[in-house]
Amino acid sequence: MKQLEVQIMGQSYLLGCPDGGEARLLDAVEKVDTAMCRIREAGKVRARDRIAVLAALNLAFDLADQIAHQAKPASPSAVATPEHSQKLNALLKRLDDALGQDGHLLI
Repeated sequence: MKQLEVQIMGQSYLLGCPDGGEARLLDAVEKVDTAMCRIREAGKVRARDRIAVLAALNLAFDLADQIAHQAKPASPSAVATPEHSQKLNALLKRLDDALGQDGHLLI
């Protein structure tokens, strides 16, 4: 396993990377850096740890959305049931409440 030094929001990180995974890791770093910088530039959140949480949640939500759109279910209800939507909304509300004045999770 090799190590790569990368920059995220101007800070250096030394990350372990499996052989042959450099391009994927650098792509992931670019996505995280872009997401974090976008949140910081919006001006609502300043704490680096909160920016990281919001960016992670946004990226996870985007990934889940992509997976849902790629699925070819037998019926539309197989993608997201009302129960799944209700659970996701409840989770987002809990996270919004925990983050307080920093704003909503999804931008």
